[in-house]
Amino acid sequence: MAVHVTLRPISVSEYARMREAGILAEDDRVELIAGEIRRTSPIGPLHAAIVKKLNELLLLLLAQSAIVSVQDPIQLDDLSEPQPDLAVLKRRDDFYRQGIPTAEDTLIVIEVADASADYDRKEKIPRYASAGIPEAWLIDVTNQVIEQYTLPGKSRYQNVRIHEWDDTLTAQVIPGLQIKVEQVFGL
Repeated sequence: MAVHVTLRPISVSEYARMREAGILAEDDRVELIAGEIRRTSPIGPLHAAIVKKLNELLLLLLAQSAIVSVQDPIQLDDLSEPQPDLAVLKRRDDFYRQGIPTAEDTLIVIEVADASADYDRKEKIPRYASAGIPEAWLIDVTNQVIEQYTLPGKSRYQNVRIHEWDDTLTAQVIPGLQIKVEQVFGL
């Protein structure tokens, strides 16, 4: 006889209390997506190098006009608090000391994906769109392309552009922010 168990979603506030209580350690590779605590993929050397390279490029190009957040949480709604690889946040003098940035604070969210590309593309990117984040980038390590998502809708981004090796990605939400794809992958 099969037993059917109904799971109750975990809220962002419950998730925070689990961390505070030590149920989840600070170094646990997990994030809250749609009320579920999900493990994140391990970070390999190439993934880490691309995150560092993008961080350096963004810091130089943005010249303190925005905050670059690296592998920190963003609260999308009451049930989701993902930890994207990078996020470009609206500038605040307190650097979000009083609380985790929300979707409204986020200008661009960036996922660096090797083994997680399908998951990020099908699960996380649509959630960023639903939350109203104006722009998302998926750095596809395997295919060495950058997918740029703009015009967020109810369940997906309305516009998707694929940038290849010789292309220059121009951010839609931050005037003047341009990154050459070869700069990202040509380590």
